Amino acid sequence: MSDDAAGFRALLSGARVGQFVSVGAVGAGVDTATTLVLQEGLAVFPEIAKLIGAECAIVMMFLINEHWTFAEEGATGRGAFLRRLLTSNVVRSGGLAVQLVVYAYVRRLPVSISLAGVDLWTVLPILIAIGSAVIVNYVAESLFTWRVHR
Repeated sequence: MSDDAAGFRALLSGARVGQFVSVGAVGAGVDTATTLVLQEGLAVFPEIAKLIGAECAIVMMFLINEHWTFAEEGATGRGAFLRRLLTSNVVRSGGLAVQLVVYAYVRRLPVSISLAGVDLWTVLPILIAIGSAVIVNYVAESLFTWRVHR
């Protein structure tokens, strides 16, 4: 089998995709909770709150992915770990940019979805923004951070 085919198969690993999505779900919870606490509880400007929430989630997800999803990938040692952490932040900046643009647009839509007196539209734009970046993040993390294609 060619190196390209093996790399493509590694990228499409069902188990790895499942782990990445699971970690992403935890990250979405961290992102959402942090954003809501900052925005609603501390009156931080919504886009700033979202940026802080996303960065908290990025660091947490990197640590879980490093030790679970991609535990068999990459070189060992402090330098390699720091390179992956930096690379993860850089490659996820594309996903974060997608999130911020989607969030800024979606939260301004004239929509109100209430359930038991709670306006769910406060939370849904956050989740829509996160979901929009999942594929970009998975491919970029796989190829550039943990280099599964090598």
